[in-house]
Amino acid sequence: MDTLAGILPGGYWDGEGRLHRSFELAALTGRDEELLAQASDRPPAALVTELLARVLKSLGSICPVPEQVARQLLVGDRQFLLLRLRQATFGDSVRAGLVCPWADCGRPVTVEFSLTDLPVSEPGDKGPVYRLTLSAAAAPDSGDVGRTVSFRLPTGADQEELSPWLAVNEARALTLLLERCIREVGGSAPPGRELVGALSPLARAEIEERMQQLAPGIEEMIEAGCAECGRSFLVPFDVQRFFFGELRADSGLLYREVHYLAYHYHWGEQEIMAMTRGRRRTYLEVLADEIERLNDGA
Repeated sequence: MDTLAGILPGGYWDGEGRLHRSFELAALTGRDEELLAQASDRPPAALVTELLARVLKSLGSICPVPEQVARQLLVGDRQFLLLRLRQATFGDSVRAGLVCPWADCGRPVTVEFSLTDLPVSEPGDKGPVYRLTLSAAAAPDSGDVGRTVSFRLPTGADQEELSPWLAVNEARALTLLLERCIREVGGSAPPGRELVGALSPLARAEIEERMQQLAPGIEEMIEAGCAECGRSFLVPFDVQRFFFGELRADSGLLYREVHYLAYHYHWGEQEIMAMTRGRRRTYLEVLADEIERLNDGA
């Protein structure tokens, strides 16, 4: 399967107010796999942007899809696209080895689940900007108008900009995210850093909660069970980290496959690396069958 088609749970709003949700993805080629395998030192958000710009063939009526559009996609939509790429690359089944987190157990646990079964949230309310009226407790000194906040949802551009802060000061990163996403506070637009900074902790919490409710996304907690102690626990599943990790672990195999095909078919590296993973594997299977047939005939 060289292309994947689907509908984003959120969508991209262009400058003319049109929502684009349908997409077409190209399956990963060897060059794409190589990019991800060799980019372990690059910020993950920037890497996702570059990857999506390479594989997104269309988004609604946008064709081709420029890198700037890939960067402005909602965080949940970017995760959804990575999920679809992972399914096309490695299949639907996920198998991982963990350790039981209960202190009196600590035995090895194998977690298996299907990506198709992961819940995907698709809010019914879609818009480039949302409005929220803060509670009286969150903004006690404001009237009805003063408690109104307008905001947009976080995008890949926000991730790229704020990723350095997440490693050193998560609270500061969240503040900067609100400054980027909030468009209006109490009729003041844009609100400015001081006005956003003056929001009470409860007001911030209400805005963040509403953002989470409206944002599309993939369920990131998987329930697992330990066969030894019989207890269950939740396991975080980060599709981006898991997918990139799988590709990096497979990087040595990629070059061995290229060498094998080049050796037997006398193809150049460029044409082999331009193949999708599925097409490479098809030729490898055909070659293996043919070699086995020749050996049996000998």
